[in-house]
Amino acid sequence: MANRVTRIATGCAGAVLAFCLAAAPVAATELKLAHFMSPKHPMDSKVMRPMAEELANASNGKLTIRIYPAGELGKGPVQQYKRAVDGVADLVFGIPGYTSTQFPKTLLIALPGVTEGPEDATRKMWNVYDKHLADEFARVKMLGLWANGLAVLITRDKPVRSIADVKGMKIRAPDAVGARAIAAWGGTPVNMPVSKIYNALNTGVVDGIMIGASGIRSFKLHEIGNYFTTGLPSTVAAFYLIANKNSWEKLTPEEQAAIEGLTGFEFSLKAARVYGAAAQGGLKAAKDAGREIIELSPQAYAEFNAANQKVLYGVSEELKEKGIDADAILGAMNRGGK
Repeated sequence: MANRVTRIATGCAGAVLAFCLAAAPVAATELKLAHFMSPKHPMDSKVMRPMAEELANASNGKLTIRIYPAGELGKGPVQQYKRAVDGVADLVFGIPGYTSTQFPKTLLIALPGVTEGPEDATRKMWNVYDKHLADEFARVKMLGLWANGLAVLITRDKPVRSIADVKGMKIRAPDAVGARAIAAWGGTPVNMPVSKIYNALNTGVVDGIMIGASGIRSFKLHEIGNYFTTGLPSTVAAFYLIANKNSWEKLTPEEQAAIEGLTGFEFSLKAARVYGAAAQGGLKAAKDAGREIIELSPQAYAEFNAANQKVLYGVSEELKEKGIDADAILGAMNRGGK
């Protein structure tokens, strides 16, 4: 009799446990996304935040992204790629140009005169990603790769209307490629992250700033710049959204598929278009503030472009010594990856 009671009690306990397990809600997964921009920056408000909202809606709240803007998970945009590799964040937005030596092939897109703008640059990178660029991101999971608009030259005291005007000017460079372009134009490049450019131009640490026009309004450069030279055969900056590999591999196949459905090439094109719209908005803000918008003449454009050829040749020769055929990659970019 005692054994029978014990069996009944054990059976009831098992049934209760099974019921509780069945009734327990499935634990939600929250991913941390780190970036260094303001929450008001278009990449946060119009790219990353909408993606996070779409993912939460698609998963009924079971897979969410919490965004940590403005360096909340670590100051300094230069360290973003390392934060992704080390798992400080699950997802990371960053700029490969800040650690140029790690991404020599990806940054071919940033060479002056190589691309016509953000969408063109983004397509060219994706054209060759699997064959030529993927190995540079082997330590992470690639989710997005895109570019901003062509850089403009913003100066405070001296307008730039020709390549002769650049001679001797200290100009902020966005990355190593931009620095080489500035040097080829006769200027002195000053490498500097975007977070420091306002004070640098305002205090005269630099005479000018080379940056995508989308950054004009984001960093309030229309407040301190007086001359905005556009139409340069200049550079773009590449951007990435990547995931820590361990974080990615811990996700279920369904969760991975949900994220991949909202990222990749189309997501990257959307981000590039946001930058394109922001570039127009930035130039409008400068114009509305009474600043002079300078469009290069065809002759001035040709002079800058002739100087660019030295940069392209120099980079190509240096990469050749490292076993990288830059000409082949650039050719494939223009041929749709073929």
